[in-house]
Amino acid sequence: MNKNTVKVESTFRVGYTQYLDEKGRLSEPFNSFSAAGVSNELLVEFYRWMLFTRTFDCKAIALQRTGRLGTYASCLGQEAVGTAIGKAMRAEDVFIQAYRETAAVLIRGVTPEEILMYWGGDERGMDFKGPREDMPCTIPIASQCCHAVGISYAMKLRKEPRVAVVVCGDGATSKGDFYESVNAAGVWQLPLVFIINNNQWAISLPRDEQSSCETLAQKAIAGGISCEQVDGNDVIACYIKIKAAIDRAREGQGPHLIETISYRLSDHTTADDASRYRDEDDVGEAWQKEPMTRLRNLLMDELIIDNAAIARLEKECSEEIDAAVTRYLAIPPASPTTMFEYLYETLPDQYLDQLEQVRNAVSQEGEK
Repeated sequence: MNKNTVKVESTFRVGYTQYLDEKGRLSEPFNSFSAAGVSNELLVEFYRWMLFTRTFDCKAIALQRTGRLGTYASCLGQEAVGTAIGKAMRAEDVFIQAYRETAAVLIRGVTPEEILMYWGGDERGMDFKGPREDMPCTIPIASQCCHAVGISYAMKLRKEPRVAVVVCGDGATSKGDFYESVNAAGVWQLPLVFIINNNQWAISLPRDEQSSCETLAQKAIAGGISCEQVDGNDVIACYIKIKAAIDRAREGQGPHLIETISYRLSDHTTADDASRYRDEDDVGEAWQKEPMTRLRNLLMDELIIDNAAIARLEKECSEEIDAAVTRYLAIPPASPTTMFEYLYETLPDQYLDQLEQVRNAVSQEGEK
């Protein structure tokens, strides 16, 4: 070989998929999606769950603004990703969330009042009555990726036909936890699907200032994991690609990573003011691409649903959320002594005096 010749060992490609554009137009004939299980009924289910999630989101923010909920992280504009995850997974799979996957956890059986309890400061809200093995909200960034590796490794060792699905944000892909998890999943060929919900903002840091990679998906390549990008505002593309990745993992074909491209239309949380660091013109442009309008346009254009049916869905969702809020507000608060109950199996002596002080304060308050 000529000493000046460079040998290319491998080349890589990151594909991008969009089926439903910003106007609600399909890139392929509607009936071509039937092989992937996309039916009229499923599209209506998608829309209903996205609507239910957005209704919940608005109500949660209103509760926070009126002092009946703590700091809350909105998923406004990201409902398609969560809905696709929830509908693509099987009940026996394990979902490892970050903290904006409201649609997915609702679909998987977590109740609205449980979610409200958590954001209201009551950890009992994460002790799900429904999906008992799904993981709670993960506020630390990217640590859930490590948990997902352990969970999926257990599935593989037990030879269980189950899959773990973990979601993290764009900012999380800059953390060591993420890179180490990708590497481990690739080495061990785990039944694990990584989903990066790239909503363009890691709190106040924009995507282009946190990573110089052309795509975030390509970070999986170094771990030997296949990867791709999907339009995160296109629920059809998200569902088809996520379900395919889950199916492959279940069949023993190893992990896969999907970067969904969305946009955080809200503040980072209710404790944030995004107007300090975001251009309102950019936000306005993002609103033109949001997922619910494009799906509604498709449903209307294909005569799958009409205005009267949409109005009924809106009424149903509003009534269900109002009922859940009533249940949430009626839940008696946990005793302050519970802060000591899950720290240690046997509480160290230095905490016993504090526990006794709290017990006395609770007793005195009850006597008033």
